[in-house]
Amino acid sequence: MTNFIPIFPLSLVVYPGEDLNLHIFEPRYKQMIRECSEQKKPFGIPSVVKDKVKELGTLMEITEIVKVEENGEMDIKTRGVMVFRILETIPIVPDKLYSGAIVNYPDHDDNGNRELMQKVVAGIRQLHLLLNVTKSFTKPDELLNSYDVAHHVGFSIEEEYELLGLPLELQRQEYIRRHLSKVIPVVMEMESLKEKIKLNGHFKNLSGFQFNL
Repeated sequence: MTNFIPIFPLSLVVYPGEDLNLHIFEPRYKQMIRECSEQKKPFGIPSVVKDKVKELGTLMEITEIVKVEENGEMDIKTRGVMVFRILETIPIVPDKLYSGAIVNYPDHDDNGNRELMQKVVAGIRQLHLLLNVTKSFTKPDELLNSYDVAHHVGFSIEEEYELLGLPLELQRQEYIRRHLSKVIPVVMEMESLKEKIKLNGHFKNLSGFQFNL
C-alpha cells in the first residue's frame, strides 16, 4: 500500500507499539496535529540521524490531546502503529504549513523466538543491575518483544534506526542479543576497575608469598 502522510521529522527513533508524549509548539506542527486529530488521521515520524531525514519512520496515531494552551501549543499522547518507508518527500504541501511524504509499508514479521527473547530480557536485567538502573516494563516478561525493550539497552540512535529497518522479529531479537553480549563484559570490566580504584590507598590485608624451602 502506498499513500500520502503528513510528517514530523524528529531526532529519535520510535517503534511500533511505543507510547510517545509530545509538546507541540511550532505553527506548522500545531496545524498538522489539529488537522490529524479532527480528521482522525495518523502522521509519520521519520527519524533524523546526523542531521539527515532517513527513509524509515513510524506511523503514529494520536491517542489523546492532554492540554491546549491559549497560544495553540499542545501536549499530546501518541502511539506507534507501523514502520513506513519514504518514497518521495513533499516539502511544500499546498495550503499547508507542514511537509508530507509518499510512503509505503514494508512487510514485518512479528513472530520471534520466545526462548531467545527470554535471554534478551535476562541480559537487559543484568545490564541494569550492573549499572544500578531501575527500569520496569509495562508488560509481563513473557509478552515483551524487541520493540518493547530496544530503548533500554543503550543503543546509539544509529543502532536504534538499524533495528527499525530489520523486518523480522527474530532478526531484531538477535541484534539486541549481540549488542548485550558485547556491552555487558565491558560494563563488568568497568565495575571491576572502579573497585580497584576504590581500594587504591587503603590498608591492604594481604598474605605474603610463601617460598618453598
